[in-house]
Amino acid sequence: MKGLFINVLLISALTACGSADESNRVVGELASDRIELSAEFNEPIVEIVVAEGDKVSVGQLLLRQNDARARARLDEAEAIYLQSKARMDELLRGPRGEQISAARATVEGATQDLDFRQNELIRVQEIHRRGLASADALDKANAALDAAQATLKLRLAQLEELLAGTTVEELAQAEQSVKQAMARREGAEIDVARLSLVAPVSGVVDSRLFEIGERPGVGQPLLVMLGGVQPYARVYVPENLRVQIGSGTKARVFVDGLDRAIAGQVRWVSSEPAFTPYFALTERDRGRLSYVAKIDILNEATRLPDGVPVEVEFELD
Repeated sequence: MKGLFINVLLISALTACGSADESNRVVGELASDRIELSAEFNEPIVEIVVAEGDKVSVGQLLLRQNDARARARLDEAEAIYLQSKARMDELLRGPRGEQISAARATVEGATQDLDFRQNELIRVQEIHRRGLASADALDKANAALDAAQATLKLRLAQLEELLAGTTVEELAQAEQSVKQAMARREGAEIDVARLSLVAPVSGVVDSRLFEIGERPGVGQPLLVMLGGVQPYARVYVPENLRVQIGSGTKARVFVDGLDRAIAGQVRWVSSEPAFTPYFALTERDRGRLSYVAKIDILNEATRLPDGVPVEVEFELD
C-alpha cells in the first residue's frame, strides 16, 4: 500500500508539471520586418547587384539607376557655388590697388578740367565785356564750368567708395548667396547618391520587383528586404500569461524541423489585445484575447527561414 501511494503521488506531480509547462507554451511563426526600398526618381535601372535570397549587410549597394541627369544638375550647382564664393572672396579682399590708382587719376583729370573751364570762363567774360563775344558764348562757358564741377564731385565720390571698401550689407548679401548655393549643391549630391540604392539594414533580399532597363515610377518599390540577421518568433500570448511576460523575459523556441530548442528573449509585447488568429488556436485558447509578442532568436549562427511555425516556452519563475 505504501509503494502504491508513493507511485500515485509521483504521477500526480508529473501531471502537474506537464500542465504547468503546457500553460507556459504559445504558438506562432518566424517572421522578419519587411522593408520596401522605393524609387525616388523616374530613371531607368542600369544595374542590379543582388539576387533574391542574397544576404546583405547595411550600406551594401543593391541597385543603381541612371544618374546622368542628376550629375548634370550637380555640376550646375557646383558652378553656381564656386561663382558665389569667388564673389564673396572678392568683396572680402576689397578693391584692387590698380582700381584705386585709376580712380585717383580720374580725380586729377577732373580737377585739371575744372581749372581750365574756370580760366576759360574768365577769358570769355572779358571778351564779352569788350563786346567781342556773344551772350551765347558766355552761357556755354558757364555750362562747361558747371559740368566740370559735377564731374569732379562724381570722381571724388567714386574714389571715396573704393577707399571705404566693402560695406557690411554687401558682405551679408554675398554670404547668404554662398549659403544658398551650398544648400543647392548638397541637395544635388543627395539626389545623385539616392540613385544608388543601398541596404538600410542587414538582412535578406526577399524579392526584386524590377529588372535592368525598366523605368520605375516615383514611389514604386524596387526591392523588398527582410531585415535583421535572424527572424524573430511572432507569437500570441494569452491573457492569463500577459502580466508575467515583458521585455527581457527568457524563452525557449521550438522550431518545426529542428530537434533542439533555441534560446530566445522577449523583445516586445503589444499593449493592446487582439483575438488569437486561427492558426494559433488551441482548445483552451478559443474565444480568448491574446497579445502579440516578438521573441528574438539568440546565439544561432544560421539564419532561419521566415514563415516556419514555432512554439515558445517562457521561462517563468
